[in-house]
Amino acid sequence: MLAYIIRRLLYAIPILLGVNIITFALFFVVNTPDQMARAQLGDKHITQEAINSWKEQRGYDKPLFINSEKGGLETVTDTVFFDKSVRLIAFDFGKSDEGRSIGGEIRERMWPSLALQIPTFAIGIMVNICFALIVTMFRASLFELAAMTLCVAMLSISAVFYIIGGQFFFGKMWHLVPISGFIPGPDAVRFLILPVIIGVIAGMGAGTRLYRTIFVEESTRDYIRTARAKGVSEVGVLFKHLLPNGMIPILTSVVVIIPSLFMGSLLMESFFGIPGLGGYTIDAIKSQDFAIVRSMVFLGSVLYIIGLLLTDISYTLVDPRVRLS
Repeated sequence: MLAYIIRRLLYAIPILLGVNIITFALFFVVNTPDQMARAQLGDKHITQEAINSWKEQRGYDKPLFINSEKGGLETVTDTVFFDKSVRLIAFDFGKSDEGRSIGGEIRERMWPSLALQIPTFAIGIMVNICFALIVTMFRASLFELAAMTLCVAMLSISAVFYIIGGQFFFGKMWHLVPISGFIPGPDAVRFLILPVIIGVIAGMGAGTRLYRTIFVEESTRDYIRTARAKGVSEVGVLFKHLLPNGMIPILTSVVVIIPSLFMGSLLMESFFGIPGLGGYTIDAIKSQDFAIVRSMVFLGSVLYIIGLLLTDISYTLVDPRVRLS
């Protein structure tokens, strides 16, 4: 297994370099350094000297990929790409256009994001699996038809509707929880209750349908029929036989998400004013701060690769027949 993990980590290096190059190229095709300077300084009464000064302060005055004025190794090292993107491989995120340390911001904002994402993820998984098992138990009944109709309806409604509705009723009309905001420490709980509940409800339709499909397929296996023929109760069949064997495909969709929880929720953090990494990314996109955007894209790629690797490893833990080589 160790050789497999090392090989996968080595494969990740060219993937991360490719992501870095594509992100860099797309960002500078859409916005050249001159356009970025105009967006930051304002379009009116802006001089070329001010633009050049802005670019020089942030290291954008060099050629993008090839510096033909230099010789030897500096042809590629004295460029914007090398200065801004290559050092990301060493997790050196540098500074934002406002001069603040991106690494420091990530370390500070990761905790609000995790405080929101971990309970939403854990509660959501438990609720979806339990509801899917109940629906499977009442398969081919009116209850299943009603439950699936409800899931499709919940799946079809935008998460924004849940957010606005929850803020209006629970925050504005009934004053049960704050509409938005965040305070570090134990008081953060009352600011997180509503976004966690909304996150669970918003994902319930898709999650339940996915897990129900897995459980229904497993319920047709021979070992399930054998258990029922032996007189095992329906609850025993569900929790002792169906659930453990259905966990293998569930792990595929669950484990890969876990590292991504670190990145926060773009929608929830923006609507509820939670100072996490999701809101940090949205603000960076709005202000066209390339340094932050490339750092977050790179970090998201690293976490996704880690998630895929953890998924492969988890296969060997739940199914002894699987071998990594």
